[in-house]
Amino acid sequence: MITASDLDRTLMYSNRALEEFGRPKDKVLKPVEMYQGNWTGYMTESAFSLLKEVSKHSLFIPVTTRTTEQFKRFVIFEKEIPLSYAVTTNGAHILYKGEPLKDWSEQLFIQLKNGCSSEEELQSALKNTGITLDGKRKQAEKLFFYYLLNCLPTPSELIEIRELTAQYGWKMSLQGRKLYFIPNAISKGKALEFICNREGMEAMAGAGDSVLDWDFLKDCRYRFVPSHGELLKVRGPADITLTNQLGVAAGEEILQQFLNLVSLKI
Repeated sequence: MITASDLDRTLMYSNRALEEFGRPKDKVLKPVEMYQGNWTGYMTESAFSLLKEVSKHSLFIPVTTRTTEQFKRFVIFEKEIPLSYAVTTNGAHILYKGEPLKDWSEQLFIQLKNGCSSEEELQSALKNTGITLDGKRKQAEKLFFYYLLNCLPTPSELIEIRELTAQYGWKMSLQGRKLYFIPNAISKGKALEFICNREGMEAMAGAGDSVLDWDFLKDCRYRFVPSHGELLKVRGPADITLTNQLGVAAGEEILQQFLNLVSLKI
């Protein structure tokens, strides 16, 4: 059976996310991400132990919007928790034992050519709205782009941007201060479905916090969302199971739910 989860703000938490949601006084944190010689990501010690157990008894697949290079900053996946698969770059890449699956990449690039407007067309349309995106624009492997925002657009501006983006065959997601714009062809759900078919296995349980995660959560039998998640704003509670905890403690709660399901061998 397959268990799949987003990482950032679902299982792992940056210093910024810890400041935003709080550092539980009764939890010991384990550093799991290193960047430029510094620890930059954490989960609880209990969550780490739970993840090791989940990985022993199911095919655990990280499903992240991070690029492959950014994903490799999670040092726990190098030695402590070996992986068969990982989905990176929001589904643009499937790693199998650390290497990209070429047949998936070839299939995706055909879909990108035929399924959405160009980035230049979308950028032009966004400028015409008159809405200022105050922040630094970054590229993700020339596949999609995002802004590191200094200040957030208003709720009404976000609705307008989301609707406009959809007209061009793209999707938008706000995660903390990162505002993502991603072609519809690049999908976590399609990547996870490919792995399920390849392995002949069902996606039993999934977890994620953002709108982008619904792409794969909708195909999981059990769906868990941290109660601070962006996804809650667009999906009804009937579609998902919310955690009781916020922040890094929610990651631990999710993994306990995963382990409970795996132990039941549903």
